[in-house]
Amino acid sequence: MRLHAHQSLLLLIDFQSRLLPVIPGAEQGIREAGWLSGVACELDVPVWLTEQNPAQLGHTDASLTQALGEHAVWEKQHFSITEEPAFTRALEKAERKQIVLCGTEAHICVLQSALGLLEAGFEVYWLVEATLSRRPAEAELARVRAAQHGAVSISADMAAYEWLHRCDTALFKRLHREFLKPRAGRALTFSSDPARGA
Repeated sequence: MRLHAHQSLLLLIDFQSRLLPVIPGAEQGIREAGWLSGVACELDVPVWLTEQNPAQLGHTDASLTQALGEHAVWEKQHFSITEEPAFTRALEKAERKQIVLCGTEAHICVLQSALGLLEAGFEVYWLVEATLSRRPAEAELARVRAAQHGAVSISADMAAYEWLHRCDTALFKRLHREFLKPRAGRALTFSSDPARGA
């Protein structure tokens, strides 16, 4: 399955100010989620955010929201965003069947949201370098479990290049200059890296 910009929606789950300090790799997660959000906005891919019980966990990290253009924020009390009726109604109206998701914590809210989306018939793409838990081994366990039910593990580069589809357009050349080339040499840690699972 390949991603298509006109069928995709980017879902950022619970990058919240009071949760992130206990998450190893949170800085990378925010940076990569923000980077792909920037690409998404350029390609008219909707970017939606969720916030779990923000009265207790705070709102989305300001460095992430400041980098976004127009975006929707969904507050939730359920761990899975698919249990929130307003969200599910809006998702049906959006008519986007490919959901790229990332966030914290991987083994709780991201996993339960992924499973709920899969149960509802959506294609789910798990953004590995931006999906984190306070215990990294649990993030990997969540990724594996989601994959067993049909979620596809991807990187931000994979998503961006699949959305762009071809290299001979003015849009590609501009985004390559502004987004793709600067990221090419960036060191990244993925959840399946031995150092991360330690």
